[in-house]
Amino acid sequence: MPYVDGFVLAVSKDKIDAYKALARKACDVWMEHGALDYVECIGDDVPYGTLTSFPRAVMATENEVVVFSWVVYRDREARDAIMKKVMEDPRLKGGDMPFDGKRMIFGGFDTFLQARVAS
Repeated sequence: MPYVDGFVLAVSKDKIDAYKALARKACDVWMEHGALDYVECIGDDVPYGTLTSFPRAVMATENEVVVFSWVVYRDREARDAIMKKVMEDPRLKGGDMPFDGKRMIFGGFDTFLQARVAS
């Protein structure tokens, strides 16, 4: 079963275009280094919960949107090797990050169930 890295972060509404540009570059880098799938989603129906929610988790303000992303790898070993290459790739070094990395949530997950519509 595949291995997945998941990410949740808050992006200021006035920096969405900058974030999309960074995400497109990051997608190219991850895919070139061997990721199987790369997905970026901007929150559309993400209510602020009473106790927990995506916006609460990343301390999103009223002028921010929640971004939910994931990268899929063959397995954990492939992820570790790919992530090392991604972190060393000069295309992702430097520059101004269009989000507060201190409020980003991320982690690696073993897949135990996966279903897809046949194509």
